Amino acid sequence: MPSRFSFYSALVLVATGFVLIAVVDSEEQMTTCDSHNLNVHRLHCEEGVIIIEQALYGRSSVAVCAEGRPPQQVANTQCARPGAVDTLRTRCNGKKTCDINTSFFSTPDPCVGTFKYLQTNFTCMPAITVVACEESLAQLSCDVGQVIFIYGADYGRRDQTTCAFRRPPNQIQNVECLRPTEIVLNRCNGQNNCTIRASNSVFGDPCVGTYKYLEVAYTCLFQ
Repeated sequence: MPSRFSFYSALVLVATGFVLIAVVDSEEQMTTCDSHNLNVHRLHCEEGVIIIEQALYGRSSVAVCAEGRPPQQVANTQCARPGAVDTLRTRCNGKKTCDINTSFFSTPDPCVGTFKYLQTNFTCMPAITVVACEESLAQLSCDVGQVIFIYGADYGRRDQTTCAFRRPPNQIQNVECLRPTEIVLNRCNGQNNCTIRASNSVFGDPCVGTYKYLEVAYTCLFQ
């Protein structure tokens, strides 16, 4: 079962040429037991967007997700799937809500015979979110003396309601169309304002036949 707790923290975020110091009270830890590879790991921010700090798929404690498990299934506390934190950052950074099934991490199995769990530490950071429907322009801007810092960007479709007006059902039914992209980061980071077209010519086509949109989360930093 998922579990979560919150505590007060200060986050220092360093980017090229500038530093953002933000005090937040929404740093959280989510743990989802890998029961039959059917459990969904859900991260959510009531305010702001998700920034992944740490992640573990495996086992580092004999106590976590141990209820009803025989001792041999919880004894190995040195089990960790390589790259779990990078995967979660790619999929979740800059989003308000992020769902991922624990089975996504189970192949290859990092420790056969051990009952595993997915545990994520994340922070909810204040952000500006921009959505641009396919073939329209996403416009990012900051006040004078500030520059853009990208938290995350995706081109594709994650729901059936965004950019769905007058679209036939077959163009919005695929909600597993996800292409995290660094193109927006590379073009817009450090700029005072930035315009980028949400199109296949810029980002490629992650799901042919689906009407897509570009979603960007960013903040403005003083130089």
